[in-house]
Amino acid sequence: MMVGFVLLLLMLLAAQGSINGDIITRSDFPDGFLFGVSTSSYQIEGANHEDGKSVNNWDVFALSPGNIEDGGNGFIADDHYHQYLKDIEIIQSLGVDAYRFSISWARILPRGRFGEANPNGILFYNKILDDLVLKGIAPFVTIYHFDIPQELQDRYGSWLSPLMQEDYVHFAETCFKNFGDRVKHWITINEPNLFTHMAYQKGMYPPARCSPPFGNCSAGNSDTEPLIVVHNMLLAHAKAVKLYRRDYQQKQGGLVGIAVDCMMYEPLTDDDQEAASRGMAFNIGWVLDPLIFGDYPSEMRKYLGNHLPRFSSSESNFMKDGIDFIGVNHYTTAYAKDCINSSCSLTGNRAINGFVDTTRERDGVPIGDLMGIEVMRVVPRGIGEMIEYLKERYGNKPMFVTENGYCEPLAADEIQNVLEDDKRIEYHKMYLFSLAQAISDGADVRGYFVWTLMDDFEWHHGYLPTFGLYYVDRETLDRIPKLSASWYKNFLNQQYIREYVS
Repeated sequence: MMVGFVLLLLMLLAAQGSINGDIITRSDFPDGFLFGVSTSSYQIEGANHEDGKSVNNWDVFALSPGNIEDGGNGFIADDHYHQYLKDIEIIQSLGVDAYRFSISWARILPRGRFGEANPNGILFYNKILDDLVLKGIAPFVTIYHFDIPQELQDRYGSWLSPLMQEDYVHFAETCFKNFGDRVKHWITINEPNLFTHMAYQKGMYPPARCSPPFGNCSAGNSDTEPLIVVHNMLLAHAKAVKLYRRDYQQKQGGLVGIAVDCMMYEPLTDDDQEAASRGMAFNIGWVLDPLIFGDYPSEMRKYLGNHLPRFSSSESNFMKDGIDFIGVNHYTTAYAKDCINSSCSLTGNRAINGFVDTTRERDGVPIGDLMGIEVMRVVPRGIGEMIEYLKERYGNKPMFVTENGYCEPLAADEIQNVLEDDKRIEYHKMYLFSLAQAISDGADVRGYFVWTLMDDFEWHHGYLPTFGLYYVDRETLDRIPKLSASWYKNFLNQQYIREYVS
C-alpha cells in the first residue's frame, strides 16, 4: 500500500512540478483532528534571571566557548516571557486548535525540591493558560524539555542519579496542582532518546559527558551512561503518571504521554533489513517498550547484556501501560547499515548503537534534499512509514505528531530567502500527504504540530537553523510572518493560494 502511495506522490510531483494546495486539504483529516504549533521554554522565553528564575543547565553550558555554534544563548531568546500575549495573538491568528509549549523547571522550582515554588513563575504560566483557554486553543504542556535547575546537576549529577526521579515527580506534581484544571494533554519528557544521545553519548548538550570515539569530554562513559539516564527518566515518567492517575486524572480529566525522537530507519541494502529493525528498537523501543510492555526490547538485552539496567517486577508492573498517547517527533529518515558482519564507523560498531550505522546516501544518491541541519533530509514517505511502524508495534496506541518541521540550508540567510520559504511549504504539504495516507490506512493519529512557531534558539546550533513559521529579527525581536505562516493559516481555513507553490 505504501509503495503504491509513494509512486502516486512521485507521479503527481512529476506532473505538476511540486505539491500544490489541491493535493492535501484539512478535510483529508478526520473530524476532531487537531492542528497546532510547538515551542519550548528555553528556546523562546528569555528573561533569564528575572522574577525568581534560577540558573539552569543551558545557561551554564552556553557560556563555555565553543559549546554553541554561533556563540548564542537563551538569555533573551525570542523574549516570549515579555511578549507572550502578542505571541498568543499570532497563534490565534493562524487558526490552530492547539499549542504545545513547555514549563521552565528553573522558573517555577528554582531549587527543585530543595526550595519553595516561585509564585512569579507559576503566575506566568497561569496567564498563558488562561489566555489560551479564553481564545479556544487547547494547551499541550511538556513538563520537561531539556532544561533543569543547575543546582540539581551540581548536587547529585541530575539524571545519572536515581534522586532525580524524586525531583522530577515533585516538579510534575507542582505542574498538575497549579495547571492541571486547564491542561488535558501532558507530555512528561521530550525526546529522552535524543537528549541522552546528545548529552551523555556525544557530549553536545549539557552536562556534556562522553568518551571516545563519540567525543572528547572531561568526564563520562558513552557506552553506559546513556542507559542509566534513560532508565531514570523512564522511572521518573512512570512514577509521575502513577501519581497523576491516582490523585488528579479523575478530577482533571487529562491524558499523559511522552514525546519520542522518531527518526525512521530504512535498510541500506537487502542485507540490512534486520539492522534497520534493530536500529528502530534501539532508538524508539528503548523508550516506548518499557512504558507499554514493561521492559526494554529483547534486541537491546541481547546486545547490551548486563550493561542494560533492569526493572524490578514491581517497577515493570507500574510502568506497563504507562502512557495514554505517543508523541511523535519526526523530521527525517536515514539508511541503516549492519555493523556486525561488515565494516562501519567506530561509533556504528558499538553495542550502545545496536551495531547499526546510519548514512544519508545510497550509491552516491542522497535519501532526500538537504536541510539546515546536516543529519536531516527531506523524506516525506518517512512519516507514513514511522506511523505504520508505531501502529503495528504498539497496537495502534493513540498518537500525536508533536513535532514536524523544516529548516533551510544555512546558506539561505538573506532575509528575502528566509521569508519566501517555498521549500518549507512544500515540505509540510508532502509530509501531511504521507500522514493522511497513514491515517486512512487505520492509524490512530489525532493531531499534528508544526515545529516551530518562530525561529528560536536551536540548542547547540544556536540561532543558525530556522524552523519557524515566523522570522524573528535578532536586533528588534519583531516577529515577521514567512510565506509558510500564510500557507498554514490558509490550509487551516480551507483556502488555497497557488502563488505559494514554487
